[in-house]
Amino acid sequence: MMQFEDASASQTASLVDPFGRHINYLRLSVTDRCDFRCVYCMAENMHFLPKAEILTLEELDRLSTVFIEHGVRRLRLTGGEPLVRKGIMTLISSLSRHLASGALDELTLTTNGSQLSRFAADLSACGVRRINVSLDSLREDRFREITRWGRFAQVLDGIETALAHDIKVKLNVVALKGVNDDEYDDMIRFCHERGMDITFIETMPMGEIDFDRTDMYLPLSDVKKSLQGSWTLSPSHHKTGGPASYVTVAETGGRIGFITPLSHNFCESCNRVRITCTGTLFMCLGQEDAADLRKPLRQSEGNEPVINAIRQAIERKPKGHDFVIDRKNNRPSIGRHMSVTGG
Repeated sequence: MMQFEDASASQTASLVDPFGRHINYLRLSVTDRCDFRCVYCMAENMHFLPKAEILTLEELDRLSTVFIEHGVRRLRLTGGEPLVRKGIMTLISSLSRHLASGALDELTLTTNGSQLSRFAADLSACGVRRINVSLDSLREDRFREITRWGRFAQVLDGIETALAHDIKVKLNVVALKGVNDDEYDDMIRFCHERGMDITFIETMPMGEIDFDRTDMYLPLSDVKKSLQGSWTLSPSHHKTGGPASYVTVAETGGRIGFITPLSHNFCESCNRVRITCTGTLFMCLGQEDAADLRKPLRQSEGNEPVINAIRQAIERKPKGHDFVIDRKNNRPSIGRHMSVTGG
């Protein structure tokens, strides 16, 4: 079993970027592997990283703890699909000590839902109180087309199992023009009938896939305008620590979130950094600048070289990203796949 010192209750100075933004939210990828091959995210025949390049569970725990000791209050595990990482519950169980100590406000994850029926009870026991589930269609045939390898019934069972173990679920839906844009009213009903929030996300131009994303891009301003024909929407002050802006639906009492990296970026209040499963720190999802944390992590038993590398990186955190998606720029704005960075 992994054993590390708890983060000190009196945390050292927090991480602050050049624009005065306090970094209190870490998104940590635990694997680049996934049991789906969603068409907008991955090529069908992906080449995954060799095991030697991937941080061990102990290294992931140690690195997370360093960030928690320096002001991170929210930790989200991502992938790929985090629940396909061998031994993942060992890591989550160990990280839950930071919830118990009060050093961490929230430990959560983003998942495709395929493994939730197996792990929901254990996640709940470890203090995971809410999760995001990525689900882009409620139609089984369409779901299969989007995910290529996904099993729809398995995901639905996972969602119901999580809810039964008192884990709040928010559905993440990538808005895909001509693919799922006739389902949004049904998806809102599906979520709000179960006490779940739903968030729509613009597709992001990251990584080479098997076809052009341009035809699928749907600005969420158009989605919101369409929804206003069916629902009464009012602004909400609800925040989860992430980039979504929310509205409340009068007819259901539920919430709808919008994440708009292209049509209206959310950079001015960015409090997040991302670490890949190889220990590469990205200060911005939409920029290529990064810092290698694996090297100082593996070269020293102490954490001083690690935190020095982190601080130097945070000093370079940019004001915003530069995503572009159009036919003139018919290539990914960012070469790496989302599954590499952490979804």
